[in-house]
Amino acid sequence: MPPRRSAAPAGPPGPSPSPARPPDGAAESPAGAGPAAAAVGAFIERFAGLLYEAGMPRMPARVFTALLAADAGRLTAADLGGRLGVSPAAVSGAVRYLAQLGLVATTGEPGSRRLSYRVPDDVWGQLAEARNATMARMSATLLDGVALLGAGTPAGQRLAGTARYFDFVLGELADADERWRQFAAGRDGSVRSAAGHTGADRAGPDGARAGGRP
Repeated sequence: MPPRRSAAPAGPPGPSPSPARPPDGAAESPAGAGPAAAAVGAFIERFAGLLYEAGMPRMPARVFTALLAADAGRLTAADLGGRLGVSPAAVSGAVRYLAQLGLVATTGEPGSRRLSYRVPDDVWGQLAEARNATMARMSATLLDGVALLGAGTPAGQRLAGTARYFDFVLGELADADERWRQFAAGRDGSVRSAAGHTGADRAGPDGARAGGRP
C-alpha cells in the first residue's frame, strides 16, 4: 500500500470572514451588550413599528423611540447611529424630519461642538395642539364648502355634518387635554378614564351625541 500523502502545507492565512450583518433597518446591540441591551433594542423596534404603522417614516420612528428610551435623556448622532446600526446620514435625515414636527430638540454638548438631541418634555401636548389646529382648519374649510354648495343640498348637509363632528371632537379633546395638564401638575388626582364613557357620550357621524342627547 503506498504511503498516505501528507496534507499540503498551509499557505498564508486568508482574510477572516466578515461577521454577519443584520438586515437593513435592524438594530445592532452595542459591543459587549448583554440581554438587557438586546431587549431594549427589541422594544425600540416594536414601538417604532407602531409609529410607522401610524404614518411616521421608519427611520424617524426608530430615532424618536431611541431617544425616548435613552436614560441620559439625550443622544448625539454618533450615539444614535451606534444604537440603531445606521449611518450618520440616516440619523441626520431622521432628525431633520423630527425637528420639523417639533418631536426633537437640539442642544449643545458642554465643552464640545457636538450636538445632542432629545425629546421635548411636553411633546405629546405639542402633538395634541397640532392635531387640534389641523381639525379646526378642516372644520372651517368644510363650512366654506357648505356655503358654496348650499346648506339645503345633500352635499352641503354632508359637509355640515362632518364639520359638526370635528367641532364636537375638538371640544372633547380640549377638555381631555386640560384634565391631563391638571393631573400631571398634581392639582387634580382624578382623571375620567376611557372606560367611564358610555354609548351616550359618544358622537355619531353627524356630530350629535348618541342616545338622543343634543
